[in-house]
Amino acid sequence: MAETSDTRTPAQIEADIRRRREALAETLDEIGVRVHPKTIVGDAKAKVVSNIDHTLGRAYVQANRVVSDVKAKFVDDEGAPRLERVVPAALLVVGVVGLLAVGTRRRRR
Repeated sequence: MAETSDTRTPAQIEADIRRRREALAETLDEIGVRVHPKTIVGDAKAKVVSNIDHTLGRAYVQANRVVSDVKAKFVDDEGAPRLERVVPAALLVVGVVGLLAVGTRRRRR
């Protein structure tokens, strides 16, 4: 607990003033660093990068989930392809590619 002014010596008062002055100087230095434009820009950049990392992480998890769901529809539990689903999907892809190829050839003429 702080001593009362009645019982402190001048040397003790000067030491207390010196400690408070040093603490105040340190606080002012910290404030100066926090409000410096480079610090503000650096903090803003770090926040943006963190938000982007978070968003990309969520997008990756979502994409991984979609890929897993699609894979589960075309592959059974042992990893073998489900031909009853793979063959129609392959025929559909071949048909779409064929239509695109015919459409491209007609436009060129």
